[in-house]
Amino acid sequence: MSKNRQSILIAAIVLFTAGLGVSATKMPKTLEIGAKAPDFNLPGVDGKIYKLATFNKANILVVIFTCNHCPTAQAYEERLKKLVTDYKNKGVAVVAISPNDPKAVRLDELGYSDVSDSLEEMKFRAKDKKFNFPYLYDGDKQKVSRAYGPVSTPHVFVFDKERTLRYVGRIDDSEKPKRVKSRDTCNAIEALLAGKEVPVQKTRTFGCSIKWSDKRDSVKKAFENWAKEPVSVEMIDAEGIRKLVKNDSGKLRLFNVWATWCGPCVIEFNELVAINRMYRGRDFELITLSGDSPDRKDTVLSFLKKKQASTKNYLFNSENKYEMMAAIDTYSPGGIPYTILVKPGGEVIYRRVGLINPLELKKVIVEYLGRTYK
Repeated sequence: MSKNRQSILIAAIVLFTAGLGVSATKMPKTLEIGAKAPDFNLPGVDGKIYKLATFNKANILVVIFTCNHCPTAQAYEERLKKLVTDYKNKGVAVVAISPNDPKAVRLDELGYSDVSDSLEEMKFRAKDKKFNFPYLYDGDKQKVSRAYGPVSTPHVFVFDKERTLRYVGRIDDSEKPKRVKSRDTCNAIEALLAGKEVPVQKTRTFGCSIKWSDKRDSVKKAFENWAKEPVSVEMIDAEGIRKLVKNDSGKLRLFNVWATWCGPCVIEFNELVAINRMYRGRDFELITLSGDSPDRKDTVLSFLKKKQASTKNYLFNSENKYEMMAAIDTYSPGGIPYTILVKPGGEVIYRRVGLINPLELKKVIVEYLGRTYK
């Protein structure tokens, strides 16, 4: 192959991978069987600092790279807890490490989660799921993660008493517990406890890619693209509102009643836009309804454009706000902001007068939509 053709081929590969969103940065090499466990010094969700030496008393150390937002990682959380319970009296220690840089996680990558991967959100997840293992954060510098080289979440590393790597790979061979045929991590632990060689030392992992810091540029570009999306507002009457709330769309609909003169409405609006960006790739849509006077349409539109609210936005066409609130929800006491979550068919599964609790609302949304891929 000529140098010219070779250069063209290389350029084509670079462009192709860029189009797929694949980083040109060389990924860390995964730790090889027989290697020693790299040391670490990381904060846990319990406020403590954990080091490799913290687990010196354990005959076997299982290090699992996992995270909050990945649906595959979430599918294994209960199995990780059971792993701890099954082996805690057999000299086996389990520690989980989140390798992701939270600033490198796009909002539209959070469609199956109520939380992202910051240390504070890890604390929420650990408390909510009652984790019985140390859950450590490596998202700022990612030095530990680069030393171990996980490919996806979850990714398991099993070390013996001398902290020599004896198994690396998946937990088992299926996200769905009932379909599991090969319990690879447990098989490795059982072999080591019996003083035997691990039958299968290395397996392929499957899950979400690690969010290395060089992916922050992708997050920046996402915000730039969202800022370019068109924003509009339409007039609507009470009958139109009732039709929307009846919800024959097949999607989960989030309604928010607000006004430009309402302080709490303005405060929470950014959260609503973020929620829309998180879940709109699924069967979900956000609908906003302004209670401003009809003659303030330009003001309403200006606010929506400032907030980049590329959602379905409406302005009530009458000064009769009591009629508007009765149309949105017969249970509404009348105050705004007012937020409801409506299933297909019209059943309201969430109501809130005043400021929303974003974590509470996102949890209801994701529990309805499902945390795993269909």
